[in-house]
Amino acid sequence: MPKNKNYTIAVTIPSKNSEKKIANCLASIKDWADEIIVLDSESIDKTVEIAKSFGAKVFVHPFLGSWAKERNFGAEQANSNWILSLDTDEVVSEDFKKKCDDVLPNTKCAAFKFWRKNFFLGHPFRYGGWYHKSQHLYNKKFAHYEGMLHEKYIVNGEVGDLDAEVLHYPFDSISEFIERQNRYTSIQAIEIIAEEKDLDIKKIKYNLTWKPLKLFKKMYFNKKGYKEGMHGLVFSILFSWVHFVKWAKVWEIYNNSDQKSK
Repeated sequence: MPKNKNYTIAVTIPSKNSEKKIANCLASIKDWADEIIVLDSESIDKTVEIAKSFGAKVFVHPFLGSWAKERNFGAEQANSNWILSLDTDEVVSEDFKKKCDDVLPNTKCAAFKFWRKNFFLGHPFRYGGWYHKSQHLYNKKFAHYEGMLHEKYIVNGEVGDLDAEVLHYPFDSISEFIERQNRYTSIQAIEIIAEEKDLDIKKIKYNLTWKPLKLFKKMYFNKKGYKEGMHGLVFSILFSWVHFVKWAKVWEIYNNSDQKSK
């Protein structure tokens, strides 16, 4: 158990076949978090075994249908009010833990933003818009999640700013990036079809043509992704490609639905 802390915090971690990455995540919090709660979507590898070896409380169940539901479920299982919601490919820095210990006991904030330092094929990003703030540190009395894939963070109260980093290692290879984005874009396409009230072929064409080009320009030139060298170039192209694939799937669904006749 953590020592010399005058507050408690639970770390919740959704997982699915994450044996290659979850150990690093858990190792970074095992001597700091008061509770570690792993929400496993029926992994068939050693994810659950590894999580239990770090003393995590593991809940194995079918995926609840959205990351928002998974994160909310995890918070419900915690005795602590303060929640840090991580992904299995994230690592908590020592500076982050120290600043939480300094700030959280006496804060009036309901949640905190903090830096998410992303690594692409081992390369840390500072430019291209991929060094950004995350908002997954919150008091569960005043915050919850909504949405399907990229969940929305609803906070009833003040959001503070914690000047510290969580390290994010999402992809070990281009193949892993493409495989994951293929899954994500399928979910996003369904979400767009369900939520877009004025969807028509003109909007779809725009998102298949000009929007990917604008995204590349924004990331590579406007936000100086070129300063990341070849890593910045490759990632900027892939990021734009993901948008194209997502909207190609939207077009596929739209083309096979009754919406095109409306």
